[in-house]
Amino acid sequence: MTKPVTGHHSRSFHHRHARYGRVIIDPHHHLWRPGAGLDYGLDQLKADVNDGHRIECTVFMECGSAYDVSAPPHLAPVGETEFIAGESLRDPDRTIRGIVSHADLTLPNLDEVLDAHAEAGRGMFRGIRDALSRADDPASLTIPGRAAPGKFRDPAFVRGVRRLGERGLTYDSWHYHHQNREFLELARAAEGTQMVLDHFGTPLGVGAWAGRHDEIFPGWCADIEAIAACPNVVAKIGGLAMPDNGFGWHTAQRPPTSDEFVAAQARWYLHVIEAFGPDRCMFESNFPVDRLSLSYRTFWNAAKKMVASFSESEKDAMFRGTAARVYSV
Repeated sequence: MTKPVTGHHSRSFHHRHARYGRVIIDPHHHLWRPGAGLDYGLDQLKADVNDGHRIECTVFMECGSAYDVSAPPHLAPVGETEFIAGESLRDPDRTIRGIVSHADLTLPNLDEVLDAHAEAGRGMFRGIRDALSRADDPASLTIPGRAAPGKFRDPAFVRGVRRLGERGLTYDSWHYHHQNREFLELARAAEGTQMVLDHFGTPLGVGAWAGRHDEIFPGWCADIEAIAACPNVVAKIGGLAMPDNGFGWHTAQRPPTSDEFVAAQARWYLHVIEAFGPDRCMFESNFPVDRLSLSYRTFWNAAKKMVASFSESEKDAMFRGTAARVYSV
């Protein structure tokens, strides 16, 4: 695996000065036990959030870590919530203040699982991601989604997404760009649930989609505009530097600079911001997956450059306010 990118400057220098910068809430990162998964634990997260930017707090996103293998299968994901809550509470800075967990939303006893997450989350449980991602060509992808075909129309699944809204919980989806219309149909079917579109709908750039960003872009733009017309959806803007996005930085001799990142990706960011409006957008790091391509500090530098011309209130919404409202952190 490619070595994670690190900063070029002294962490202590940046830690001293980060407190004076723009307040940021990072609403999307993962975490594992030491030596597991992408080997990204609390210590690595803390090093990143203290590297040059003023990260007020974060929201953990489910990633299949620390499942309780001794529990009944439907309750196994609660082990992840318990683990993350414990990591948050042992951190004197309380960096992680929200948890989005996993549950099979088709379960007839869904409330039992949600109740267990709420108890394990120690006041930090905010919602569920039961992703729609279904890979057409899984062999070409680093992270192939394996959702059931037609999941977005499964009556039991739709009922589960609606139940989240009834309980005041959020629904996050990770899926691929060719599934954006599936997400749109689901959002329309669950109008009472706060939906979160992760990673721009993951425009692909590998396998059958390699070298086709320009071809994909117009149809993707139309899909984003249709999704943005659903008032119950907000968008996370980030997570576009995964290997499967096809920018190739994970195998490059050096990571991109913030200016190179902006040049390559700004059009995707700016279109989502235009479609949704700043008060329905939130920058996300998607670390450590995007860490395979660039450093945490470089990502936030690039984000700030992309929206430099926006008003102060608009910037505050995208960097802090939307995440604070949606995830109550």
